[in-house]
Amino acid sequence: MPIPSAVPSRAELIDHLIRTRIAGDVATPRENNLSHYRKLANGDRHYWLGLELGDRWTDEQDVLAVMAERCGVVDDPEHRSGQDTIDPELTVGALDRMASVLRKAAEAKERVLFATGHPGGLLEVHRATAAALRAAGCEIVEIPGGLQADEGYVFQFCDVAMLERGATLWHTHSPAPMAAILDGLAHEGRPLPDLVVADHGWAGCAGQRGIDAVGYADCNDPALFLGESEGTLSVVVPLDDHVTSPRFYDPMTAYLLDAAGLTAQF
Repeated sequence: MPIPSAVPSRAELIDHLIRTRIAGDVATPRENNLSHYRKLANGDRHYWLGLELGDRWTDEQDVLAVMAERCGVVDDPEHRSGQDTIDPELTVGALDRMASVLRKAAEAKERVLFATGHPGGLLEVHRATAAALRAAGCEIVEIPGGLQADEGYVFQFCDVAMLERGATLWHTHSPAPMAAILDGLAHEGRPLPDLVVADHGWAGCAGQRGIDAVGYADCNDPALFLGESEGTLSVVVPLDDHVTSPRFYDPMTAYLLDAAGLTAQF
């Protein structure tokens, strides 16, 4: 599948998102989405992604309504199986809002921390964004050494924090690695980040601790969208966070950085 080499227009990006199934008819089935919404509503903290939701989201239908509004899943509660969707217009709209946050961070030379629980899909998105902000004069936060969480090590590669177990980059929804970073910075007497750019529990934990946080989330990860609706996270971009090639995210990243007035560092 050809990948655009230049910064795409909005229309070109939407077409690309649909063709690569980053948005549009995505691979995550409806059954999986509804199962996760139900588990979140039933209080399963694995699906809270580091946020403290209390008893505010105990109705699965309320969760579905937010996901339809902010992610673009099918809003019909009777649609129980088969295809589900992410609205590419919502994806690009959220990218534009994230670009505004990144632009302000660059102008203020903020301290920015990048992290991912989806290294197989989003590592390069975060790396390129970190490189662009570093080139603009931001401080990319260096995490403390020797951090451990969830029976693994928290380390930084290409300016992006991740969880490692047994020499393998780990897919994780857990907020514990981000908690380890923030606690480690505080223990060393170092300032916390002004901004966190992340996903999964890494973003949820940062937002819950009062740090300005933006991130990416799939249609089966409702917690971050609930956090955005409550103002705990500033921006959440809806997308399929692990498509068949990580290169498919390159046009999206180029669009984001161009909208933020940053020079892409691929």
